[in-house]
Amino acid sequence: MRDIAAENQSTDFAVVGISPDPPAKQKKFDDKYSLRYQLLSDPDKTAAEAFGVWQEKKLYGRSFLGVVRSAFLIDADGKIAATFYKVSPKDTPVKLLKALESV
Repeated sequence: MRDIAAENQSTDFAVVGISPDPPAKQKKFDDKYSLRYQLLSDPDKTAAEAFGVWQEKKLYGRSFLGVVRSAFLIDADGKIAATFYKVSPKDTPVKLLKALESV
C-alpha cells in the first residue's frame, strides 16, 4: 500500500490504515517502514468490529481474538464498493487498484 499511495498521490483516493495499536506503536511501525499513508488507532476495536475484522484466530493450536488483515474500497458516497478479507500485504495494492478501475 505504501508504494501505490506514493505513486498515486494525484488521484482521487486516499489510503488509510486502521489498527488497534496505540499511536506510539503505530508511529514506530511507520518510521520503520515509511508507510506514506495515515494510520488510525482503534484501541477499543469499534472500527474493527464494525467492519467484521475482529475475529477469532488460531496460531500454534491456541485461539485468540485479533484483526484479520483486510482491505476495503469505499466509494465517494461512503459505501463499501469492494471488500478483501485475509489479504496479504503484497496482494492488497494489486486488488485495490483493479477494483478502483471499476468504481
